[in-house]
Amino acid sequence: MGMGLAPEQLEGIDFALAARREEGRWRLDELAESACGSVEEIAHALRRLPGEGGALGMVAVDEDFFVMVRVEGSTTRVLLSDVSAAGEWELARSVVEFLGVIPEDEDAREPAGDLGLVADLGMHAVDMAVLLDDVDLYPDEMLSDVARRLGFGPEFDDAVGLSAV
Repeated sequence: MGMGLAPEQLEGIDFALAARREEGRWRLDELAESACGSVEEIAHALRRLPGEGGALGMVAVDEDFFVMVRVEGSTTRVLLSDVSAAGEWELARSVVEFLGVIPEDEDAREPAGDLGLVADLGMHAVDMAVLLDDVDLYPDEMLSDVARRLGFGPEFDDAVGLSAV
């Protein structure tokens, strides 16, 4: 391992976005898929982006799960929407390893990580937990809801193609 991802692992990425605040306004940038192989790679890419309060990465994979990574200074906070994805996807596995969690039930669809990683930006841990509990929503829809609550919903929807629907 450590030689980068197999192409099929990268093909699974639906989108990878970085959100950051500049002068009080949100800016969205695409993250290179090649930078989305692991939590560390995403955090490294995010640290290159200047922003107030750090940067937030949102990566959705295979219409199955998403990973949010927030960097602020030397701190990296992570949220994985579905821990059962770690059995199949390198990125999800890297989150589980980063967090040091061992899923009790590998098939359990439950989140892992920091439910409050954007609490200071407008979405509290309780609301995040409720959102992640909604089995009918796709990752892009969940992240759209997060983006809306944080104040960049329309920009997010444009970026991922949700607004055309």
